[in-house]
Amino acid sequence: MIKFAHPLVLFLLLLLPGIVWWFQRYGKNNEGSLRIPSAHLFEKQFRRRGRIKAQILRWLQLAIILLLIIGLARPRTVDSLSETKVEVIDIVLVIDISSSMLAQDFQPNRLEAVKATANDFIINRGADRIGILVFAKETFVQCPLTVDKDVLKSLLTEIVVAEKSYDGTAIGMAIANGTNRLRNSAAKTKIMILLSDGSNNAGELDPVTAADMANQFGIKIYTVGAGRKGTAPYPVNDPLFGQRVMQVEVDMDEPTLKAIAAATGGQYFRAENEAALAEIYQQIDQLERTEIQIKEYTEYHELFGWLLLPALILGLGYEALDRAIFRSRT
Repeated sequence: MIKFAHPLVLFLLLLLPGIVWWFQRYGKNNEGSLRIPSAHLFEKQFRRRGRIKAQILRWLQLAIILLLIIGLARPRTVDSLSETKVEVIDIVLVIDISSSMLAQDFQPNRLEAVKATANDFIINRGADRIGILVFAKETFVQCPLTVDKDVLKSLLTEIVVAEKSYDGTAIGMAIANGTNRLRNSAAKTKIMILLSDGSNNAGELDPVTAADMANQFGIKIYTVGAGRKGTAPYPVNDPLFGQRVMQVEVDMDEPTLKAIAAATGGQYFRAENEAALAEIYQQIDQLERTEIQIKEYTEYHELFGWLLLPALILGLGYEALDRAIFRSRT
């Protein structure tokens, strides 16, 4: 973008039509080196050459004045530069994929509802690095810490319930693996969002002990208990009637999930439907917002030299034509 440092100088351009008018009306009568009673005393070709020379000199004068006025207005290009400083947060989503996540108190089931709300959370996190761990009896890295949101969303859609041989809920080991992913991070803020719908029934590490270990590395854990209280509809395979939905007891260890969050300075949330789950992710999103500092710089590239230099050249050319080539005398 081109801007002028002194735009008011451009009003002088309005004088150019007046100068032309004045010269046509009065000025040309005062420029002759030799005053004669009639131009008809000279040959027609001689008079024609004289008019052409005078017009050339006149247009050179106008061009010089035009260039000088625009140059004095100081045209310049303006580049606005922004320096953005983002304090990045490292986040690991730890998602339960035990068979109980097939319960249908969420639509279409708990796991699919968790994936949908986690997808929205990922989209809103800007430049933060996010990783995904999934766990049942064992923990698996679904996606390491990355800023590539497209990769995250793609790998999120591929999450399925664990095979029967890996079924179980090892919350303590999941926290330990999440801690291992975050402990060497250089980010000032490191958080883990642990979602489970059951109680710890596998693994060799107590969940609260694992949370204390995470706290030593400055990791904050938000825990989310997903599922209704009491019973929930669950698909079962009946050898006679095929797959059907039955009401099963919900076995969720809320005291442990609360203790995990308390040990690290985080919070515990309970979600009994998909709307509540989406709201929980929104709350965590607001609690862990990064501060962005923006510094703006303006860089100017002066252009007046591209006008004043041609004006100088034209001025020298004018003098050369006027004094040497056209051989006028003052």
